[in-house]
Amino acid sequence: MGFRCSSPIFRPLSKTLTLGLLLSPHKQPSLLPLLLPRALSAAPAFQPTPSPIPGDTVVKPQWKAAIDFKWIRDNKAAVAVNVKNRNSNANLELVLDLYERMLNVQKQEVEGLRAERNVVANKMKGKLEPSERQKLIEEGKNLKEGLVTLEEDLLKLMDELQQEAQRIPNMTHPEVPVGGEDCSMLRKMIGSPREFGFPIKDHVQLGKDLDLIEFEAAAEVSCSSNEVIGNVSGVSGSKFYYLKNEAVLLEMALINWTITEVMRRGFTPLITPEIVRSSVVEKCGFQPRGENTQVYSIEGSDQCLIGTAEIPVGGIHMDSILTESALPLKYVAYSHCFRTEAGAAGTATRGLYRVHQFSKVEMFILCRPEESDSYHEELIGIEEDLFSSLGFHFKTLDMASVDLGAPAYRKFDVEAWMPGLGRFGEISSASNCTDYQSRRLGIRYRPEASSSTNPQKGKGNLAPPQFVHTLNATACAVPRMMICLLENYQQEDGSVIVPEPLRPFTGGLEVITPKSR
Repeated sequence: MGFRCSSPIFRPLSKTLTLGLLLSPHKQPSLLPLLLPRALSAAPAFQPTPSPIPGDTVVKPQWKAAIDFKWIRDNKAAVAVNVKNRNSNANLELVLDLYERMLNVQKQEVEGLRAERNVVANKMKGKLEPSERQKLIEEGKNLKEGLVTLEEDLLKLMDELQQEAQRIPNMTHPEVPVGGEDCSMLRKMIGSPREFGFPIKDHVQLGKDLDLIEFEAAAEVSCSSNEVIGNVSGVSGSKFYYLKNEAVLLEMALINWTITEVMRRGFTPLITPEIVRSSVVEKCGFQPRGENTQVYSIEGSDQCLIGTAEIPVGGIHMDSILTESALPLKYVAYSHCFRTEAGAAGTATRGLYRVHQFSKVEMFILCRPEESDSYHEELIGIEEDLFSSLGFHFKTLDMASVDLGAPAYRKFDVEAWMPGLGRFGEISSASNCTDYQSRRLGIRYRPEASSSTNPQKGKGNLAPPQFVHTLNATACAVPRMMICLLENYQQEDGSVIVPEPLRPFTGGLEVITPKSR
């Protein structure tokens, strides 16, 4: 069932918070799969929220983004197929209808009235009889009033167009399987499941027996460190937990080991803000979806709790032009994450598997467009190396179109074997978002000067800036990793072995043993 926070301060984002879109033409690449993401992406221009117009039902966006509507209109069939394949709620017909109506008002009516006003203004420059001048003044006044009305209609059309067009998702890599999650394709199967010669426990039971995790409410608070710390349900509600004793060391070890390993591959470490503006959340493509939004917002402000470090890392270069020599930019970011998990229920969410707050290490890359496919492979390779080092049995999947979400052009998931739960569970993903996010966040780079191969030059003979591609991948989602560690490394005597790579980060701890009561 959906989570309801007992405090009125935090609540899921209202579904009226949406992205804005502003008309702006941009150059079209030659290949269709690369062209469409550009057409469906956006460059930002932050706008303060305007005062509502009485009777106006169009929600005005806080920011505007550039989309090539002409290209979408000219490639309607390809966009329509993509919307269908991704099971998107975008209404392409409405978007194109609004676009045509906007063009009609803009070109035929507004421009026509402006031309008439110019004619009247030119007549006023000559010598006229007072009666004739007064007549022209009245005519000019009427034209001005008519123009104001039409311009208001035009702005409303543009706002409505922006609200509808923002629902159109990124285009899809041609090799992505079409369909729901069941249609996702297996890329690799790594390792094999451990064979146990004794009855196994799930992580919930192990956490209880080893005094590592507290889920359930306690009747009373005890002062003993080996007793229940307190009433966790009463403190925070369902899907929250306390980590205790060696579980705390395990979390810290997982974070430090992961960051260390990823830094060796050239990534810059970050600790990010965990509260961001709602506009940044939206620019990264996390659109509130009715009652099932995963985002907590802070009531009375324009801020949200982050669901992933991808959001604040994506915003670190917002509205900037980078030098080509600075690319690629590679970040490994640690943060706490907060998700409503609305609509999640059942045994698949037992224990640590689906919680409202958790720690996570996220990788994020900004690169040149032609390099994003190769960096996508690099990210999934890093994930495979990390999970193999911990001895996990896991598989990687090329996720089907319906499961991509709005920003991803292509997404690889990692699912690890969780013996106590008796199934594979997702522990990571890696997404190539092409320029879907960067056009909304306004992150561009300026290509270095070259020979006359590019006749287009910007101001001062500089090459025009281009949008970077962004990619993200989870290096360590602590609760899911904790499940894998506890369930796969449990022993017959009830203890749990600490994997060797983590031991230097736990003070040399090798085995977690049951506590004496």
